[in-house]
Amino acid sequence: MRELSIRALSGLLYVVILLAAIFISENWYILLFLLFGIITLREFLRLIGFQFWYTYLILIGFILFFSYYKVSYIATLLLLGITVVTGLYLMKNLFSEKIRRYGKLQKLHITIFYMIASFVFLTLLPSHGDGFSPYTVAGLFILIWTNDTFAYIVGKSFGRHKLFPSISPKKTIEGFFGGLVFACGASYFIHKFTGSLNFNIWLSLAVVMSTLGTFGDLIESKLKREAGVKDSGTLMPGHGGLYDRLDSILFASPFIYLVLIVFEYVS
Repeated sequence: MRELSIRALSGLLYVVILLAAIFISENWYILLFLLFGIITLREFLRLIGFQFWYTYLILIGFILFFSYYKVSYIATLLLLGITVVTGLYLMKNLFSEKIRRYGKLQKLHITIFYMIASFVFLTLLPSHGDGFSPYTVAGLFILIWTNDTFAYIVGKSFGRHKLFPSISPKKTIEGFFGGLVFACGASYFIHKFTGSLNFNIWLSLAVVMSTLGTFGDLIESKLKREAGVKDSGTLMPGHGGLYDRLDSILFASPFIYLVLIVFEYVS
């Protein structure tokens, strides 16, 4: 009971801090995720055994260049392309059961174009389009929380078929589709409540968030399996590290940014 209470309190504190920063201002949102980025990067570097201090400078530089000052849209699109390709590469690695031993250049590549770049696009999501829209990123977090919650409930109640047993034995195909269905349902209410995007966009984001968020969680699970650890850190009692909380939305964020660009172009 005490462990459950600690888990609930730490989770509630995380949600309150997150939503407060989102709705106060864009600068506070960027600042919070710069702090989150530094903590998560530290956890990630420990997982892959790549302790180089200059990666923190790259994170700060990228956030300032792409997210705060928004210096070049062309450079942002170039970063997006490399990040999406890197994400597809990490997804491909999930289907190989062998333990991967990344070289230094590979570790640097995935650190920059998976971890650091994902924080860039996560901080850019609410400012995509005209002005800063806190409801967009708040809605995305609600989608991922809905997906995670109902994937767990449906998987626990009806799960029979394993999704990726070699990486995450507890995830089931039934749980995956349960989370997806409820996230799609939540997208309708988010659209009705916020009015920030049309329903077709929110529905598409729900599908992308649920699907690629699951891949993000599996990618972190494989990294932890290769490192021989249960959690990425101990920052959040009962939840593990910050990377454990953000793995889904981090991996999905560049793909979501791409979906928003596509909808903007076709409209």
